[in-house]
Parts: sequence; structure tokens; C-alpha cells
Amino acid sequence: MERSYTVPRKYEEYAYVLDYVTRGRATTVRGREGVIITAIGEDRLTLLEVLGMEGSAFDIGERIYIGKEGRTKIQSVLGKLEHTNISAAAQSELKNVITNIVTTNEKRFVDYINNAQPLTPRIHALELIPGIGKTYMKTILEEREKTKFSSFADLQERVGLKEPMKHIIDRIMDEITGEVKVTLFVKK
Repeated sequence: MERSYTVPRKYEEYAYVLDYVTRGRATTVRGREGVIITAIGEDRLTLLEVLGMEGSAFDIGERIYIGKEGRTKIQSVLGKLEHTNISAAAQSELKNVITNIVTTNEKRFVDYINNAQPLTPRIHALELIPGIGKTYMKTILEEREKTKFSSFADLQERVGLKEPMKHIIDRIMDEITGEVKVTLFVKK
């Protein structure tokens, strides 16, 4: 008897508003109209098209609940968007919102640096982050062996890598815009 196991799909719980139109037409689902929001998921950092509830007000950069149960301002998540298909306004907000996500979830990104592994025998995941080459990578690996990093400030102090948060934000931006093939932070 053959068993099939389905991996539960991961859904975003929260997203941040990048742009919205109060009377818009969805690009991901035909025939859907209303408050169309362009957002970025907090966890998977994917660009999403979301349908807001009529009469709800939204602010650019606002964190909205899009999880399965108990939505208050969102009717439905319509689908994923490509960076090339989002408005100029959404594109211009992207870096600010990503900066907010990385700042708010600092532990998650520091943990990534504490646990990142080689991708191939020749290339380590850390090397894909702008600003981290072989030298910084070796120092990071040596330092995290002694003690895991507790914050971006700790990482900067012990390794000498200036503004590690900025490098992670740059990497996420490259992943969202499709500049790179391998994604470390953005889940497709």
C-alpha cells in the first residue's frame, strides 16, 4: 500500500503594506476588484497581492494580519507577485519595509548567521551576503564557534564587519528583484 505524505504549506501570518489602491483590479486573480494591496510577507519575504475589506484604511508600511483565522481588515490573499509587476510606489517603499522587518526580527537574522552552512564544497551561504567575502566568512565561522552572536552589534564588534544589517537588507533586495539565482531569505 502506497502512502503519500503531504508537507503542510507554510503561509504567512503577517505582511507589510507596500502600496494599495482603494478601487483596483487584481492582477493575480481575474475579476477580483476592490481594495488591492501590494504587501511583503514578514516570514517568507514574498511579494503578495492581498484583497482588503471594503472601508478598511491602510497605511504604507503597516503590519497587517493575513493568517487563516480571524482576519479583521483582509478578505483574502490573492497570490504572489513578481517584483517587476509591482507599482513604482511599492518598489520605492520596499527597502524601508525590509529594513523594518530585519530590525524588528533581528534575532532571526542573527540566528541565520550563527547557523548558515556551506552550499557547496566551494561556496558558503555567508559569502552570498554582500560585504562578506572569504576573509569575513572565516572570521565569522571562527567567532561563532567560540560563542554564537547575540546581535548585529555583537557581530560587528567581534568580526569587524561594518553594518551587518545593511548587508542582509541588500541581499534580501537582490533576492526580491531577481538579481540572484540562489535565495537565502526569500521563499519562492
